[in-house]
Amino acid sequence: MIIWIDADAAPRAIKEMVYKAARRTNSRVRLVANSYMTIPENPLFSLTVVNSGPDEADRYIEDNVAGGDIVITADIPLAAKVVAKGCPAINPVGIVYTEKNIGERLAARNLMADLRSAGMDTGGPAALSKKNIQDFANIMDRLITRLSKDT
Repeated sequence: MIIWIDADAAPRAIKEMVYKAARRTNSRVRLVANSYMTIPENPLFSLTVVNSGPDEADRYIEDNVAGGDIVITADIPLAAKVVAKGCPAINPVGIVYTEKNIGERLAARNLMADLRSAGMDTGGPAALSKKNIQDFANIMDRLITRLSKDT
């Protein structure tokens, strides 16, 4: 099992939570980003820097994720692609993307993009709260436990 992080926009608190869980469970973590970032020195952790440009990190994750992996991303189109490959995807606010909910979330995302392109101010995402971080931690622990038992 590899825990993939779409790292350019992933909040620091979420990355720290993943590092902690990975150390505890001896799980590998692969961060993918458009630019270099510092990660803890640990043989379980690696950083892949891809070309700059829209969706380069997403494409890399999509091309390399395998069944039994976990993907951390706020990018709904990427989440839809990895869920279709049978991998759970988690939003940093603690939402698990599943086959049951990804279609609805993708449609809502596309609607909001259309509204923004028409000039409507749709606001931005809310700031990460302590509850979001706790929800993420709980979901992450459950997924790691479940996927560890499956292997």
